[in-house]
Amino acid sequence: MEQKIYNFRKGEILLVDKPLGWTSFDVVNKLRYPLKRKYNIKRLKVGHAGTLDPLATGLLVICTGRKTKEITSFINDVKVYTGIIKLGATTPSYDLETEINETFPTEHITQELINEVKVQFLGTIQQVPPIFSAKKVDGKRAYKAARNGEEIIMKANDIIVFELELELKEDNEVHFYIKSSKGTYIRSLAYDIGKTLKSGGHLIKLRRESSGEFEIQNAESIEHWQNLITETEVGDMEWC
Repeated sequence: MEQKIYNFRKGEILLVDKPLGWTSFDVVNKLRYPLKRKYNIKRLKVGHAGTLDPLATGLLVICTGRKTKEITSFINDVKVYTGIIKLGATTPSYDLETEINETFPTEHITQELINEVKVQFLGTIQQVPPIFSAKKVDGKRAYKAARNGEEIIMKANDIIVFELELELKEDNEVHFYIKSSKGTYIRSLAYDIGKTLKSGGHLIKLRRESSGEFEIQNAESIEHWQNLITETEVGDMEWC
């Protein structure tokens, strides 16, 4: 099998399996810096095509060079996620970033009730982004205002949920699969599902499985890409 020749300056698409705890910007920097250092490049365009929260794992599409011009189209791609919602409690961030602020009953929740509720989250729906998100409000990142204790109002956005599977497990956990449009906040979905079930809910696990034509099984670790950058011949990096 012929080995692929990479030309990062001209433009490449790197599929990364983002680890837990890393921001999307962390991943970009971990790939940009070794490229600049090895090839003595002062500026090299490197960007990601769709943010993943630090507490999420999975597919992160990284573009370099001229391929960064395609980022906008990749961001618009349909995404697939899997994960776990914990029922019976909420947090201000709608996930594990913040502590539980309120608890709710769960004795009434059954798989049958979840199936009934699920239909309300299919198709085009309105969703309010979490206040602990990177969305800008009046030119400021919402999460920065939230952490400073500032009162902010998040506007609802239209999203499309193409497919949604919810399965009730032990300990009030709901395992899910969702295929949705750009702009979907899975944390908000977890919160809204809990509320609709007349309980509470927050996200405790999230993994991006695919984005458009790109799939997680074709992604590699950050270390893999760092090693590949180190091993790549300088000649392969030149413009052609």
